[in-house]
Amino acid sequence: MRPPDWRRPRGVAPGTWEYVNERTIADHYDAFVADTPLCDLDQQIIAEQLPGPRRESAVVLDLGCGTGRTAIPLASRGYHVVGVDLSRFMLDAMLAKANQHGDLRERIHAVQANLVDLDGLASDSADHAICMFSTLGMIQGSVNRRRFLTHVARIVRPGGTFIVHVHNRWAALREAGGLRALASSWWQALRNKDCEFGDSRYAYRGLEKMFMHRFARHELSHDLTHSHWQIESLLNVSIDATGLLRSNTVAGGFIAIAKNATAIQATCQD
Repeated sequence: MRPPDWRRPRGVAPGTWEYVNERTIADHYDAFVADTPLCDLDQQIIAEQLPGPRRESAVVLDLGCGTGRTAIPLASRGYHVVGVDLSRFMLDAMLAKANQHGDLRERIHAVQANLVDLDGLASDSADHAICMFSTLGMIQGSVNRRRFLTHVARIVRPGGTFIVHVHNRWAALREAGGLRALASSWWQALRNKDCEFGDSRYAYRGLEKMFMHRFARHELSHDLTHSHWQIESLLNVSIDATGLLRSNTVAGGFIAIAKNATAIQATCQD
């Protein structure tokens, strides 16, 4: 049974609460995303940025790890991976897959936690972090998203890399009914202090009101810099997510590659 709404953590929308507590979502997750081009693209970018550890004990924090789609390849390249997810079912699936690769089991660790409340993870305890497949957009409220990003800056060691993906708000203009959806989101943001322009709720795998916040490019950039991250690259993902854009064509999403700005400043001063 799904836990009652009064137990719903901050930053977790009602639809997301149903999502993380629905076992069948985790059971069929891998099959559902198997043909999604974005999965191949983000794996490619992660492999380019994190090809292998410089030291044996290097740790990557996989935030919103799901069933281990990115954790397994990272562990295969020699990293220790701490997968964080609010769904116990997702974490169980990740560990089950790790157990199938006996040599990886000791490299993959599961932490059930709300991404907004990562106080239980020690400062400077990870070398790098990733947050893929628009997991950041699943956090409701800009205050909560910035709290999460600030936590990650605290946890990642100086010089570490943070890779994060989000969906582009304006990609809705390429979708059927997208203009109406954008207008509705803007109107709701004016009328309701708990809503923000870019918020959307939609049917997803049997759930009626799945939540997603879509970002404007400048919004993602501002949230990262406000949370002590220095952006090295802000990549435009094509609408069909098969590659990166080099033009001003409307992007389907963005992938940011950032470093801890506080750590960079301290290094320069040293």
